[in-house]
Amino acid sequence: MADCAVTDGLEKEEEIERTKSEGKELTKEEKQRLRKEKKQQKKNKEKKDEKASQGTEKLKKPPTSATPPTQPLTQATTQKVPAPAPVSVPASDASAPTDKPVKSKAELKAERRARQEAERASKQGKKGETGQQAATSKSKAPPSELQPVVKRLPEYIQADNPDVLKKLAKKLERQQIPLRSDYGYKVSLFSHLHQYSRKAPLTQQLSIPSTVIHPAVVRLGLQYSQGIVAGSNARSVALLHAFKQVIRDYTTPPNEELSRDLVNKLKPYISFLNQCRPLSASMGNAIKYIKKEISNIPSQCKEEEAKDKLLSCIDEFIKEKIDLAAVAIARFSIEKISDGDVILVYGYSSLVIHILCEALTSNRKFRVIVVDSRPRMEGRETLRRLVQQGISCTYVLISAVSYILPEVSKVFLGAHALLANGYVMSRVGTSQIALVAKAFNVPVLVCCEIYKFCERVQTDSFVSNELDDPDDLIVTRKGVTQLGDWQSLTSLGLLNLVYDVTPPDFVDLVITELGMIPCTSVPVVLRVKNVDQ
Repeated sequence: MADCAVTDGLEKEEEIERTKSEGKELTKEEKQRLRKEKKQQKKNKEKKDEKASQGTEKLKKPPTSATPPTQPLTQATTQKVPAPAPVSVPASDASAPTDKPVKSKAELKAERRARQEAERASKQGKKGETGQQAATSKSKAPPSELQPVVKRLPEYIQADNPDVLKKLAKKLERQQIPLRSDYGYKVSLFSHLHQYSRKAPLTQQLSIPSTVIHPAVVRLGLQYSQGIVAGSNARSVALLHAFKQVIRDYTTPPNEELSRDLVNKLKPYISFLNQCRPLSASMGNAIKYIKKEISNIPSQCKEEEAKDKLLSCIDEFIKEKIDLAAVAIARFSIEKISDGDVILVYGYSSLVIHILCEALTSNRKFRVIVVDSRPRMEGRETLRRLVQQGISCTYVLISAVSYILPEVSKVFLGAHALLANGYVMSRVGTSQIALVAKAFNVPVLVCCEIYKFCERVQTDSFVSNELDDPDDLIVTRKGVTQLGDWQSLTSLGLLNLVYDVTPPDFVDLVITELGMIPCTSVPVVLRVKNVDQ
């Protein structure tokens, strides 16, 4: 009867599955019937298993005549032991006479225990292997699966946070460096940035002994704050030359190592220069290179030998990363300049000037349009150098760039830094020129050395930038100074931004010493550079 019920249930299940496959919905009665049939099938299976286990236990029981006299004791002691797992015995074996000696319950119990211990040991071994695999997988997890590293914002872009200012003041006090005070009213969007005045340089506040800061570093900081040394390459080269002088004059104190003490000696110098003017991305990469070379000096190396090695490393950095890089970039850029081209340049870039001069020596015939902007008027220096070389030039202000672009064939721009997301950080006004050039379908080529590539990510010009002296916007004409008393007007704020950020959509090509690459390849170059270092 049970078999008939099972077959009926299976037939009903097949009907229900057929209705499901046909897309019909089951009624409540059919669902309840299906549940009851499943429960009934489970009960039938349990009953069959119980009967099979009882049959095997009867087969395993030895005859009463073969039991030893001590059997009652063993039965009493083994009553609490769980019954062995049911073993299916074929009918032929059960009916055949057992020639083997029948084992006692004690022997069966010992075998069972040995089997359980073996299974337990194998399980523990498997757990250990899986634990080791998990540990290795955790250690080898890719960076994307690791927890995100929370990077703190630099101190120079948190000028509106009083807690950060207190920490900065304490840090500078430990290093015996004065804190430079902000100047004038700042626009609310840029209140988190420092704004200094050239009329109050940091060197006026130096009331410290000359042993704390090297005179070469003091002179360099004054040149930075007054704008005498400007431009990423010029600032980086001047920094490296100042550090060369510091290394020459350095002597290792007793009971100290050069690799540790010299790095600590450079920290107040870097803080002093950062107070004079925020460090550029290229300067930050140069400082990282110097610190790495200092830390790589072995402890058993003599002082003079170590100093000579550091000086040669700095000279090699200047030669390879700046001088030879400019030669390679010029070679790649000349391929993009054709006879009869009209090239537009903006502001002042030593690399772009070098490229145009090399193109002239390569007998390329072209004309240059120099675009300039207030308040620095750096394009005048570019115009002077190009005219000295005999290049035909036109000089316009950035307000007329849309009128001059229809006759332009290419735009060559310099860069302050290339960010990890492909954005170009350069002199303020660069993004405006790139935008207008894109509207006129004029290709924009950015010339940049690899050592200016930065791992920072930025999509706007608000978060991280630099504010120059607002007094530079004041103009005196015919003896009359406009906005001379701007600080007395509470509703007036002067904003003198230094940099802006150009999206990669407006840049067609980036020319580096490695070759011509798109902006999207900047992360790849950074990865290769980190591996090489």
